[in-house]
Amino acid sequence: MIAVAVLGVVVFFMLGKKGKSDVTYREYRAEIGTIRSMVSTTATIKPQNRLQIKSPVGGRIDEIMVKEGQFVTKGQVLALISSTERAALLDAATQKGKSETDYWKKVYNQTALISPINGQVIVSSLNPGQTITTADDVLVLSDRLIVKADVDETDIGNLKLGQKAEISLDAYPDIKVSGVVDHIYYESKLVNNVNIYQVDLLPSTVPNVFRSGMSANVNIVVREKENVLMLPIAAVRARNGRSFVSFRASAQDSIRRMPVQTGLKDEKNIEILQGLQSGDVVVVKDSTFVLPKGSGGSNPFAPQRKPQQQGKGG
Repeated sequence: MIAVAVLGVVVFFMLGKKGKSDVTYREYRAEIGTIRSMVSTTATIKPQNRLQIKSPVGGRIDEIMVKEGQFVTKGQVLALISSTERAALLDAATQKGKSETDYWKKVYNQTALISPINGQVIVSSLNPGQTITTADDVLVLSDRLIVKADVDETDIGNLKLGQKAEISLDAYPDIKVSGVVDHIYYESKLVNNVNIYQVDLLPSTVPNVFRSGMSANVNIVVREKENVLMLPIAAVRARNGRSFVSFRASAQDSIRRMPVQTGLKDEKNIEILQGLQSGDVVVVKDSTFVLPKGSGGSNPFAPQRKPQQQGKGG
């Protein structure tokens, strides 16, 4: 986002007759830039499709052929399993020697677990030698990681498919990833007595630091306008449904108001449609508290000196 440059000079004006207190004003310059109206919310990194790989037979794991985080292709062998019967036969054959074991290994083949999709291994917690049932997850695959955002029902009406978004991770705030709105869920969920709708965002790239379950922050661009005249929101005042700005008039130490027509705004800036031109300077009364000058009071908690007594006969 292109921010409006704020002049670093604080301008002092003396208002009223001599003896009145000074009032300070801060100057802002209207500039051309880009303004975005956004919906900001929290999100979680999750698999778009989370696929649990289970064994069709109970038995023992002989070999895990992939590692967590590894990308796999459809049809790739992920693991080899010995059924309960095969494992029992091999255990008995080892008592009779290597030739007997080799015979049963050729006669009774292992069960291979095949990847049904192209994806990434996101869970691999079992080891060779462990016994499993058909209900156990040997591996878990993900076709891709996406960002699942929680959006308040008051904001959901502003979202549409294809809108751009910026994604940042709590764990890696310096990494910014662009994305788009891919899906808006039809059913809400109640969180702290507030209706929340989930929104899927597809990141344009998935950095290596992305992990399932990570917390993220997202800014979804609802509207965006380029090459518009902008001012900081603090520089524009509203009264009776009309907006105006203040500027220093030609008369010395005189401040006057100028009506303006405003448009799109974001968290910092507001679009000026009519009333100003690029480079115009407006002023805003500085509300910073400043202690009055002079010795108008004393600290009641400061130690008090006793008055010196005059000597006798002097």
